[in-house]
This record gives sequence, C-alpha cells and structure tokens, in this order.
Amino acid sequence: MFGVVHLPTYLAGLVLIVLLPGPNSLYVLSVAARRGVRTGYTAAAGVFCGDTVLMVLSAAGVASLLQANAVLFGIVKYAGAGYLTWLAIGMMRSARQMWRTRRERAAEETATPAVAAEERPYRRALVISLFNPKAILFFVAFFVQFVSESNPVVGFVTLGVLAQLASVLYLSALIFGGSRLAAAFRRRRTLSAGATSAAGVLFLGFAVKLSLASV
Repeated sequence: MFGVVHLPTYLAGLVLIVLLPGPNSLYVLSVAARRGVRTGYTAAAGVFCGDTVLMVLSAAGVASLLQANAVLFGIVKYAGAGYLTWLAIGMMRSARQMWRTRRERAAEETATPAVAAEERPYRRALVISLFNPKAILFFVAFFVQFVSESNPVVGFVTLGVLAQLASVLYLSALIFGGSRLAAAFRRRRTLSAGATSAAGVLFLGFAVKLSLASV
C-alpha cells in the first residue's frame, strides 16, 4: 500500500526514533525556551528542511556513497562535530554573559533583539541537520526495509511524509513546552544561564559522539 511494506512496524520504530534526544530537538527546545514559540518554529523549519534534504539524498544513494568512502565520511563527520562544538562554545559564552549581567535588566532587554537576529536559528538548525552522517546512514538502513520494490518512489515519499509528520508533532510539543520555560527564564536569569550551560555541555557530548562515529 502506497509503496510501503510492514507499515505498523515502521510506525512503531519511527515513534521510538523520533523520541530519542538529539542535537536537532535540543536546539529547537533551547531556542523556544529563550525566544518563544515563533522563533522555535523558525528553528524547527530548519530541521524539517534539513531532514528533507537527507531523505532525498538517501533515496538518491548518496548515503551509500558515504558508507563506501571512508575519507568522505570522515570529512562530513568531523565537519559536523566541529560545528556542534562551535555551537556549544557559543552557548557557554552566552551563559557566562547572562550570569554576569543577570541584574542588569534594562541593558539586557535592549540587547536581546540583536542577539536573536545574530543567532539565525533557521540556518543553525538546517546546518545541524545536514552535518549528521549517522542520520543519512540511518535513513538508508531504516527506510529501505519498508520500501516496496514494486513502487519505490511512492514508498520513499510516503515514509518521508510520515517521518516529517512525526517530527512536526514532537517538535511542536517541545516548542510549546519550551515557551512555558521562557517566562521563568526571563524572571530568573540564573536559571536561564544554568539551562544554557547545560545545553552547551550536551552539544559537546553530541560532538564527541559524532567524532567517534564509524561507517
């Protein structure tokens, strides 16, 4: 049906996969908690576009090329790890600044729009998604099992749409949950600094994990 086989099994696996924490979902949650629902969805749009590109590349066989070429895989892997490290350092610097200026309300409020504009959440989320070779390999290993040989194009599209719908629901829950935290963060800058520091540490962990990934 619709180029897909064993659909219930795919849906069960998809739910588990989507719920696994990763740099994409963590970044969207962080943005929503700091900037609100609208900016959270801006970051989520970057994730959706990045995942769509990975799905298309996977269907086109690019992931298989990465799997067969260790040098190319290494380039993408370390580039992704470097970008995650850069983001982590930026979060920690931001947390340090919050801690130093936690009592300077007026100055902080005037600085916030400039910081938000400089962050560019859509672009950051998109790059985080694209520089994830493990995700590319996963799409191939997972999707192929459920694509019907009689109609592979429709099968890939169907599986991709279902994956994106699951992602929309999950990220929406994170965004609205994060927006609730935003009010508390605005009132308590120490809490905001601590949460940003924790997110930075987690991003460093994602960078280390990615750098140790193998084909």
